[in-house]
Amino acid sequence: MLPTKTKAAILVEQRQPLVVAEIDLPSALDIGQVLVQIQFSGICGSQLGEIDGAKGPDKFLPHLLGHEASGTVLAIGPGVKQVKPADKVVMHWRKGPGIEATPPSYQWDGKKVNAGWIATFSEHAVISENRLTKIPDDSNMEVAALFGCAVTTGFGVIVNNAKVKIGEGVVVFGAGGIGLNIIQAAALSTAHPIIAVDLFDNKLELARSLGATHVINAKTSDARAEIEKIVGPQGLDVFIDNTGQPAIIEIGYDLTKPQGRVVLVGVPRKGSNTSIYSLPLHFGKSISGSHGGEAVPEVDILRYQSLYAKNVIELDRLITAHFSLDEINVAIAIMRGGDTAGRVMVTM
Repeated sequence: MLPTKTKAAILVEQRQPLVVAEIDLPSALDIGQVLVQIQFSGICGSQLGEIDGAKGPDKFLPHLLGHEASGTVLAIGPGVKQVKPADKVVMHWRKGPGIEATPPSYQWDGKKVNAGWIATFSEHAVISENRLTKIPDDSNMEVAALFGCAVTTGFGVIVNNAKVKIGEGVVVFGAGGIGLNIIQAAALSTAHPIIAVDLFDNKLELARSLGATHVINAKTSDARAEIEKIVGPQGLDVFIDNTGQPAIIEIGYDLTKPQGRVVLVGVPRKGSNTSIYSLPLHFGKSISGSHGGEAVPEVDILRYQSLYAKNVIELDRLITAHFSLDEINVAIAIMRGGDTAGRVMVTM
């Protein structure tokens, strides 16, 4: 018998704690919709931005959050062909094959609760078919959740956005869940040096263990001066920003070579503008935004999962904190404070 209710963490008001409550699931699945029992959900910096209103006022309150998770398909709506009941799946925000369904709406205390094509801060969720990728039944489901964003984005930034070549120097500014995967992918690409910059020593220690050749604490050091010491007068090949802070983006633009690349992963707050001298763009320098590393979920998830199964990439150590759904606000606070080095995982 399929569930009719589920527990979820709801964004009711921006810049306020999420409300954990029981909500009513839709009475029937629409075309392209899939009901999934969620097992693990990661928390990404994007959700912190949504809570904080980084992109401005939220027109869809109250609504559900979350965009990387793993789980099991319970039921499928009309037209769904990519997955079937009992399949193990990864939930991701990048589009894959299949139907892009109408986003579901839930009910809570007599009010409509909105959700997009994917939302994962709940024990069950109605997900659009094209935000699901089937994975093997024997998959490590906790690690599988990372393929929804952290791994696919991080590796995609190196392979698809920065296009790092052997021996190129890379700075990764911000060593959180995505940044750590960028560092690991850069190491696999035999980049050198790989310079990790963050505000927290615990994150920098983990970054070093995953392939960073140099680490800089920007709270206690002049990051720009330290980078210049490492790369020398020839400048830097690739600067990757995970912070979205204009001052850091400007530093990266200045430090890169005439043919260097600046890749923006972090999203700036609305109204935060970056100032650059654009002439170098006419002669080979580039600055570009990453959209989830331009990942192709149905290809990349299985490819990276194969590398994990063969012990080529390290993912277990990326998960450094575990919480229940009832503890989600504690988990968010720990993320904000830098008290955990890697990805925070919510167990349903």
